[in-house]
Amino acid sequence: MDAFAPVPPDWAEAAVHAWEFSCPTCRATAGEATEVWLNRRSPVFTEDYRRKWQMFYLCHCGAAWWGWSNEQPPSELNKPDTSATFQNDPLDDL
Repeated sequence: MDAFAPVPPDWAEAAVHAWEFSCPTCRATAGEATEVWLNRRSPVFTEDYRRKWQMFYLCHCGAAWWGWSNEQPPSELNKPDTSATFQNDPLDDL
């Protein structure tokens, strides 16, 4: 299964929203999923005009679940986006 395929896999139809970004059945993390699909066709815009996507996971226990891309917990591979904020404003010295 291609995670970026334009057509959803059959198992995604039965997926439930996991509020804690882990399998609602066995609590396995997204990294333990056997298959992943990202719904890139329907992004949702947040209050601050950022996009978020539905990320679908098929767990090793057989449960299908999904979460919003902005609900992912931080990790070494997924660090928070700080590009929109300046740590030190370059205009402060003027």
